[in-house]
Parts: sequence; structure tokens; C-alpha cells
Amino acid sequence: MEQQYTHMLRIAEVCRRTGLSKSQVHRLTDEFGFPEPIKLGKRATAWIEAEIEGWLRERIARSRAEA
Repeated sequence: MEQQYTHMLRIAEVCRRTGLSKSQVHRLTDEFGFPEPIKLGKRATAWIEAEIEGWLRERIARSRAEA
């Protein structure tokens, strides 16, 4: 059986990949269905890479369908 690894992204990497600011990421999480972060510790959170990639693919597809 192939072992799968879940890659976690910290906020700086989420911002880099999406082009969003930290405040935009948090606002979108609260209001518009952006993937929820995972609590790693008292002050550490991260996002699941596959969920961020899926959100980006969905946004791209929606954008292309509107054009």
C-alpha cells in the first residue's frame, strides 16, 4: 500500500500561492468558503495543501466559465 503524506502550508506560503494577503485569507475563510486552517499548536496554524490547490482550481474554472 502506498503511503500518502499530507503537506501543510503556513500562511506565508498560502499567500504566495494564492496572491492574497493574510487579512484576505482570514476574511475569505470566515465569509466565502476558503479552506479552514488546522490548529497545530497554541499559536500555529496551517492549511492542507490539497484543499488550497482545489480552491485555486475551482476559482480558475469558475473564472474561465464566466469569460
